[in-house]
Amino acid sequence: MPQPPAERFAGLAERPVAEHVAVFEAEHDRLQRELSTVDQL
Repeated sequence: MPQPPAERFAGLAERPVAEHVAVFEAEHDRLQRELSTVDQL
């Protein structure tokens, strides 16, 4: 089961902005995987 959004983005405000990219890219990848399964329902 994926982490809730609050956990995925926990501590983001305390991280350097340069590290935000990796967090958002990981979430983008997760969302793309989830959305790619929509047609399979």
